[in-house]
Amino acid sequence: MEIKEGDLKYLSGFGSELSSEDPRCPDALPKGQNNPQRCPYGLYAEQLSGTAFTAPREFNKRSWLYRIRPSVLHKPFEPFPYEENNGEVKVVPSFSNFPPEPNQMRWLPFPFPQTPGVDFVDGLKTICGAGEVHSRNGLAVYIYTCNYSMTNKAFYSADGDFLIVPQQGSLNIRTEFGKMMVAPGEICVIQQGMRFSVDVSETETPTRGYILEVFGTHFILPYLGPIGANGLANPRDFLHPTAFFEDLTTTFTIVSKFQGHLFQAKQNHSPFDVVAWHGNYLPYKYNLDHFMTINSVSFDHVEMRWGAEMANKECRESSLIRKGSINLHCVDCPFS
Repeated sequence: MEIKEGDLKYLSGFGSELSSEDPRCPDALPKGQNNPQRCPYGLYAEQLSGTAFTAPREFNKRSWLYRIRPSVLHKPFEPFPYEENNGEVKVVPSFSNFPPEPNQMRWLPFPFPQTPGVDFVDGLKTICGAGEVHSRNGLAVYIYTCNYSMTNKAFYSADGDFLIVPQQGSLNIRTEFGKMMVAPGEICVIQQGMRFSVDVSETETPTRGYILEVFGTHFILPYLGPIGANGLANPRDFLHPTAFFEDLTTTFTIVSKFQGHLFQAKQNHSPFDVVAWHGNYLPYKYNLDHFMTINSVSFDHVEMRWGAEMANKECRESSLIRKGSINLHCVDCPFS
């Protein structure tokens, strides 16, 4: 189902098989083929895989993108020059080198940038984490603070999925799949390998929020256990962007997070040149107001068949998104 919010359109359905094409190029999606010898409009077909391509069908995550230029048209990656800035660690490959901290910890709000021109990547800083990216087991929690849009710059993580939680200021996020506007009270997930760029509103700067990155797996909705068929986060409330491309010839910087380090590469065109796509490996956002709580009924009543369910079902995880929320409570290695 297509849903309109402001000037943007979204497709709904968590984990659904969806398709979209920019209305400026009708019939850009190949009919009955994923990778034809000649794509419509002379586009290039690329598959973005979120799992091994031999994974069972019920677990397989992949999307086909039809773009103006191949994504490999860039210069070699080089180390990002600001991986450590003023002693602040941006990303960490392994948390095993930091001593564990068993005590409860809290902090004041992180300060906003004092100088102009700080974008999403420049304002990224690691707070805490567990595990390591090399074994693809663990997570990291970041804070971002920024007052400037990512101009001719894109970012992607090759290590894991980014769950972004704006705390102050809305984010206008461009992805290869289209655009999303994510406000405080909403979350969004940019999955592993997806390029995106963050623009901040001039009326809402500076901007601040949190990021949870999980290594080696993807966020899924939990089993509902004795709750039954309905409740908590409904799949139809998760929104995916619709195709929107830009055909720009200009110097673009691609920042990559790979094996816990940052790298950058230059290219002469925008990476957001995907005219059409289809698949089930997509970015998405979710409005937390739609989360239907249990016990303290917020706005809806579910099927109340608890007794029968508890007699023959095991109560499983019941958090919003299983991997992220379960692991978030296991973070025990804060550092400065």
